[in-house]
Amino acid sequence: MARRSQPNDRPEELRRELVELLTNFAEQLHRDDLRAKVIALVPAFQKLRDLGSSLIPTSDANSARARILAYLLKYPHQIIDGDELAVISGISEWARRVRELRVEFGWWIYSGYTFADIASAADDAGDAAELAGVEAIHIRPDQYILMRIEEDRDAAYRWNVLNEIRGKKVSVTDKILEYFRRNVGKQITGEELKYLAGDAKEWARRVRELRTEAGWPIITRNSGREDLAVGVYVLEEDRQAEEHDRRIPDDVRVAVLKRDNFSCVQCGWNRSMLSHDDPRKFLELHHKTHHKNKGANTVENLETLCNVHHDALHRKLKQT
Repeated sequence: MARRSQPNDRPEELRRELVELLTNFAEQLHRDDLRAKVIALVPAFQKLRDLGSSLIPTSDANSARARILAYLLKYPHQIIDGDELAVISGISEWARRVRELRVEFGWWIYSGYTFADIASAADDAGDAAELAGVEAIHIRPDQYILMRIEEDRDAAYRWNVLNEIRGKKVSVTDKILEYFRRNVGKQITGEELKYLAGDAKEWARRVRELRTEAGWPIITRNSGREDLAVGVYVLEEDRQAEEHDRRIPDDVRVAVLKRDNFSCVQCGWNRSMLSHDDPRKFLELHHKTHHKNKGANTVENLETLCNVHHDALHRKLKQT
């Protein structure tokens, strides 16, 4: 079994020991025996791991997983190289610990793979990918970003649901839709959806199609929910929009919401007024002139309504 790092609270002592080992290794460089060189270098390699894992006091983090989390929490929303996590963890299987933090403990840690998927499916890749001043397409697969500093305590339950749905013999779109419908109103990360799709690259595009073509109210930061982080999705209600309210381009949707100050034009409700007892839960766009009357998906023909007033207006229209 491979030796684990042995962190302690005396990193300066470890540094001196490492320098001594490397100094003594100098005479090995002039020998012909390759294996002898490698064996002589092993103690220095182990000491370097000990030093890296000792940079965070053991009182603050007493395991490789805890050290990785402490390091990411110190630099949230910043791009962190995998090599940094390898150093601070002191173990070779550090990537598995990152996955455990995501899956078992609910920390929103995104990899470069996930950001690339999100950007490739966005209408405006620049806006969707923007994070800490860096576009997602420039983040390497072996780099990571801690998206928020709070633990998602529901994540472990959701990952159990993910594994249940993931094994079904249905399409990626059907898996994604079922997962959303079992988590209505909850924030879902791109990492979850990527895993659900079996790492298939089209997962982000399928989410977008569910919103813009099938009419499911899946909201993102790029489609008008500025309170959401990049790469986070919410199914606001378990129902499809009326057929005539589908296929509204995201840029038009955002323009209408901004024009109406992200508020219902009938009652003034907005998300800052959200409460448990209020039936008003989200905002929708309403066509002033319906499609059947040649109404277009334009800013001029759309207005923002809360779900209550939108439903009431459609009931009234059906009665006339």
